[in-house]
Amino acid sequence: MDYSRKIAERLWNLPEKGELESHREETFIDDIVQKSHIEHELLASLDGIKTVFDGGAGCGRFSILLAKQGCQVTHFDISQPMIEKARELAKKAGVLDRITFVKGALEDLSAYADHAFDLVMSFDAPISYTYPNQEEVIGELVRIAKKRIILSVSSRLGYLPYLANPLQKNQFILNQDCEDSWVQWSIAHRQEMVDSFFFDKAGIEKLWADGLMGGEAEIAEYEQGGAPWCITYTFLPGELKELLEHFGVKNVRLAGPGAYARTIPNELLVKIMKDPKQRVDFLEVCYQYDSNPYVCGMGKDNLLAKGEL
Repeated sequence: MDYSRKIAERLWNLPEKGELESHREETFIDDIVQKSHIEHELLASLDGIKTVFDGGAGCGRFSILLAKQGCQVTHFDISQPMIEKARELAKKAGVLDRITFVKGALEDLSAYADHAFDLVMSFDAPISYTYPNQEEVIGELVRIAKKRIILSVSSRLGYLPYLANPLQKNQFILNQDCEDSWVQWSIAHRQEMVDSFFFDKAGIEKLWADGLMGGEAEIAEYEQGGAPWCITYTFLPGELKELLEHFGVKNVRLAGPGAYARTIPNELLVKIMKDPKQRVDFLEVCYQYDSNPYVCGMGKDNLLAKGEL
C-alpha cells in the first residue's frame, strides 16, 4: 500500500471526522457555495438515473440528496466514522433503505462491473488524495459508469493563491464563535500567520510544475504516528478534460465552484449568508459565474467536471 492511501485511511478515520465533516456547511461559507453548486448540477442531471455510485461519499451530503430523489445509491468511503454519521443522517432523512454503505478505497473498485451505475459521482477531491494513482482511479470511475459521471478534484490554479495567502480560510468563516478547532486556531493565529509570511516563489513554481501538495513531510509525520493531511495531486483544467476524454467521456463540461465568492471579503460574505433572500440570490449568481469555462480553474478548492458516456 502506498503512503497516500495509508495517510488517507488514518486521517479520515479519526473518531471526530464524521461529526466535524457533517457540520461544514454550518461552519465555512466556501463549503456552502461548493455544495450548493454541486446540488444544482446533480438535480439537473437525473434524467434516466436510477442507480448511483458516490465515491468518497463522506457523511452522505449527496448520497442522501439523491436517495431522496428515489435513486438507489452505493455510498462508498474510506472512513468508518463518516459512514456511521452518514447512516445516522440517512435514517433521520428516511432514506436508509435506498443507500448501501460500503467501506473501501477508491484505488480498488474491482468489486464493481463495467457500467454498473447510471451515475458515478465523487466530490470534494477524494480522487486527488489517491496520488500517484489518480489517473487510474478516474479510469475506474468512468469504467463503472453507464450514463453520466460528475466529479470534483483539487484545482491547481485554485490552490496556487493559497501559497501567497495563509489567511485564505479566515475569509470563509461563517461563525467565529463556533467550537470548530480549525476555526478557533485560524482566528487565534491570524497575526502570527501574517508576521511569519514569506512569499515563496520557488514553492509556487514547484506546485505549478508538478501539481503536488505534500510529500516527504507528510510521510515523516505519518511514520511518527501522526495523521497529516493527505498528499494531494492538483489538476489543471485542460489536463482533467483530456483525461476524461481519453477514457471515453463525451461532452465534458468544467466549472470552478467558489471562483466568484473568493473575491468577496468575510464581512460581506457573512452578511449575505445571514439574510435568506440575499443568500439564495448570491448562490444562484455563484452558480452562473462559476459555471463559466473561463473561470473554472479559479474555483476555491475544486475543479468540477461533468460528462456523458
